[in-house]
Amino acid sequence: MFDHQLLNYLEDFISEERKERFLDVLEERTKYLTVAIEDVFQMHNTSAVLRSCEIFGIQDAHVIEARNQKLLDKNIALGAEKWVDVHSYSSTTSCIQKLKDNGYQIIATTPHKDDCLLHDFKINQKTALFFGTEKDGLSEEVLSKADGFLKIPMSGFTESFNISVSAAIILQHLSIQLKKSDLNWQLTDEEKLEKRLDWTQKSIKSIEDILERYKTLN
Repeated sequence: MFDHQLLNYLEDFISEERKERFLDVLEERTKYLTVAIEDVFQMHNTSAVLRSCEIFGIQDAHVIEARNQKLLDKNIALGAEKWVDVHSYSSTTSCIQKLKDNGYQIIATTPHKDDCLLHDFKINQKTALFFGTEKDGLSEEVLSKADGFLKIPMSGFTESFNISVSAAIILQHLSIQLKKSDLNWQLTDEEKLEKRLDWTQKSIKSIEDILERYKTLN
């Protein structure tokens, strides 16, 4: 059960402006659309994708590190990892299974004979967008298990965007489409409360000492 008393206690340590900002941002947050990044070697690309997730209101990001295990580049993420929930996986199989179990369709962002251009793609169910490396693309496992394929239309000689650019273009387009729809895309009331508590704790210096003090009072 959610600890409302703890949230009320901790919110006394942050400003009213901060509390209002959390409420405003949470109204735009979604888990209906999510992102999965498969074995991206350059950590600045993963960090940039997380930054786009945060900007466009995507609450969850899934990072597969089967081959390449890198820490996030905080200079590029600019704190996005504080506000986005990052789920890590040691295999593509476990990531896909977890998302499918949670009701997501798997959409591979890659040119494919059965692909759909971005402006024709319609969100009508929970969607996980998979991104691979610019060099190798997505694995055969993702391609074989995908429920659909999505491509950004291009008119030049270059055949692909950098992963972080692709993610930003797709998320900007689909987040606008999602928020104009009648779908139940927003976080639940319980999820909003949980994130308020999480973000409040991350905003307080010496949070461990304050939590210990709270325990003595209760």
